[in-house]
Amino acid sequence: MTVNGLDHVNIRTVSMSETVRFFTDVLELTAGPPISGLDPARYTWIYDGTGRALFHLDSAPARGSGDTGPLDHVALDCSGHDAMTARLDRLGIAYRCNHVVASDLKQVFVTEPNGILLELNFRSGRH
Repeated sequence: MTVNGLDHVNIRTVSMSETVRFFTDVLELTAGPPISGLDPARYTWIYDGTGRALFHLDSAPARGSGDTGPLDHVALDCSGHDAMTARLDRLGIAYRCNHVVASDLKQVFVTEPNGILLELNFRSGRH
């Protein structure tokens, strides 16, 4: 399994418009169009100048006892899905898998020791 780079950071916000304004006005990033299948009132993606998604803004409320605050998760762009799940199995580390069929994106969700959720993304061709 290889981590190719940072995919995006998910931030939960109680003020979507203020958060979007910060990223667009202060950092001169671009708020992207709604993602198919996601509620545009709840989710906004922030992109850099090349069109790469950097921040996934989520207006959902905190999750409760395991809440990580406004930093919900960090997503990494990875290769080698099967090697990763085999490693996690071997190490006895709990994880959850998801397959976004529409974009052939395989995901592995695992929590690091400080309680931060990691979303490991394996795009088509990098499974």
